[in-house]
Amino acid sequence: MLAKSARLTESGDFARATKSGIRYSSTNFVGYLYITQLAQPARAGLIISKTVGSSVARHRLSRKIRHCIREHYITLPTGSLLVIRGLNKSADADCKTEIAAIVANLLRKAKDRAVTK
Repeated sequence: MLAKSARLTESGDFARATKSGIRYSSTNFVGYLYITQLAQPARAGLIISKTVGSSVARHRLSRKIRHCIREHYITLPTGSLLVIRGLNKSADADCKTEIAAIVANLLRKAKDRAVTK
């Protein structure tokens, strides 16, 4: 479980991350990372649509993803917004490896962009 200060809850923050952030897709998930200049802790949120499955399946997937995000939360830059979107039928996915790959690739892309600027 993520601490309350680490959760993304504002719809504007979700929109900012998904529309203006760096994106990386895997088979079952899409990750978005938006880095701000604010001196606040990183925050993370989930978007799990009904196409993933029943309410039970969506909530089970949310718990799995939150657990995986918690392991990688300390690697996120200060002030960043991370959003993970579950794609169709991702309820049976191997969250641990896919989320780790998504976060690693998002951080690599962010680092590459920072170097080129």
